[in-house]
Amino acid sequence: MNKVMVMKDINKLLDIYCEGCYVKRQLIKERGKTGAHQFCISECTIGDQLKFLGSEINKLGTSSK
Repeated sequence: MNKVMVMKDINKLLDIYCEGCYVKRQLIKERGKTGAHQFCISECTIGDQLKFLGSEINKLGTSSK
């Protein structure tokens, strides 16, 4: 897997699940943008997948384009 493929996977997840997410919208109202972001990172299953893909990019380093 290369960086481009990982980035496409990340964008796909964001487009399908995060764009227009009701939970995120509601949390922004209740907790603010930072609180909603923290929820997405720590408790959302999609956030877990995004963290995994981010770690995969980090493993690939800067050698791949």
